[in-house]
Amino acid sequence: MTIKLQEINTINQLVSYGEHLFDEARLYFGHGTDNAMDEAAYIVLSITNNLPLLDDQVFVETVDADAKKKILDAFDRRVKEKIPAAYIVGEAWFAGLAFSVNDDVLVPRSPFAELIDSGFSPWVDVDKVGHILDLCTGSGCIGIACAVYFPNTMVDLADISTTALDVARKNIQRHAVGGRVEAIESNLFDGLVGKKYDLIVSNPPYVGHSELSALPEEFYKEPRLGLDGGASGLDLVHKILVNALEHLNDGGVLYVEVGNTDEVLQLCYPKVPFLWQDFDYGGHGVFMLTKEQLLEYNSQFQAKLT
Repeated sequence: MTIKLQEINTINQLVSYGEHLFDEARLYFGHGTDNAMDEAAYIVLSITNNLPLLDDQVFVETVDADAKKKILDAFDRRVKEKIPAAYIVGEAWFAGLAFSVNDDVLVPRSPFAELIDSGFSPWVDVDKVGHILDLCTGSGCIGIACAVYFPNTMVDLADISTTALDVARKNIQRHAVGGRVEAIESNLFDGLVGKKYDLIVSNPPYVGHSELSALPEEFYKEPRLGLDGGASGLDLVHKILVNALEHLNDGGVLYVEVGNTDEVLQLCYPKVPFLWQDFDYGGHGVFMLTKEQLLEYNSQFQAKLT
């Protein structure tokens, strides 16, 4: 296939060219897109400031020389360095909102977006939720999206990584939720003594070492701290199950994403009635437990820490 770059000048032509490059390079897609065309479109539309896409007519628009060079440079980095597109353009979309990202945080891609969009229905009455904790927050996308969607809530964003919290604070400012959202340095619950919440959401590191060693190259551009869940993938999850109890108000609930480690978790606690969430738009491995259930099965959770 012969392609003359001087003849590629519209958004649609650039997307098609990027798709061709990415297909030839056999890139992995899984950081917000799942195919070469969408990945190319994401880069082109981001650099030309056309996201969110409101009108398909933009695809016939001509791209100026400066933007075209940036796009071609971005394509080159994506192919040669295997960097996720979100890091290249410095932005990722989650729950319909744009978030600043860099390689200090994971690229937002959690099915939590669908739960937020549905108001965590039917298990949570968000009108009665006053305080939310986003534990292991990274970029802050989950907690900030909660604050935007549920404007009567207060939200804490907790993470052990100071550089991740720097990104989260930029996103707090970006979405103008500083009056209701606070970023807190905390190793799980250690920095949250005395704080209680109606809803705790967490997307902690949950990748086991065997899975971690076999991931596509793109994942190794992300911070290992955000992926590595220990040998089984559940090191932090066990601690969350034990300690979330004392940070939930009566009637409060806990949601945790464990991804592909869901079956291992269920085997660890065969008697615990994890309520696994169903998603219409892809994703799996998110469970819900109530405060009462965390109390009822606390001895089983404690046993995994001894």
